[in-house]
Amino acid sequence: MGVIRFYQIFFPAAWLGWVVLWYIFAVNVKTTVRSQAAVPRLINLAVLYCAALLMWIPRIPQAPALNARFLPASQWQFWVALGAALTFIGLAFTVWARIYLGRNWSGAGVTIKADHELITGGPYALVRHPIYAGLALAFVGSALAIGQWRAVIGVALALIAVCHRMIVEERFMRERFGAAYDAYAQRVRAFVPGLI
Repeated sequence: MGVIRFYQIFFPAAWLGWVVLWYIFAVNVKTTVRSQAAVPRLINLAVLYCAALLMWIPRIPQAPALNARFLPASQWQFWVALGAALTFIGLAFTVWARIYLGRNWSGAGVTIKADHELITGGPYALVRHPIYAGLALAFVGSALAIGQWRAVIGVALALIAVCHRMIVEERFMRERFGAAYDAYAQRVRAFVPGLI
């Protein structure tokens, strides 16, 4: 199998495997007692789906400028390899965080579960929102591999969706856990270890 063929298989397989895991993880979670309002949640999902669509459609015929490369084609092997590594690390980080979160997780947007616990270990000791951070890293990695402006717009949309969810989740966690969450937020950055 050639290098090009490997990467043509790797990216769809990595993302599809992640989506399948996410659906499997959606079973056996705690009962939801509070959730984000339906309309903002649906808008957030629509933005995230638009980001994914921009990343994975082969070309946008009506907007040739979006199909132009922002990275040099002469170095495509480097960018695709780096993108594959970042995509894998990002998706793996989300899976680690999801497993560590256990039954407190929700696949239906930002929620509070019955007997919700404040998780501060594992990946949550590195960042407060490791699933969002890992997802953003995976989008950046895939964009580097694609190397086109449409992927940059896809990353921007994904970051908008992720940041919106983080803001809502921060509010929910502060309301639910109060001073304990404030102390946790003092110790651990929200999105990028040591920075954001």
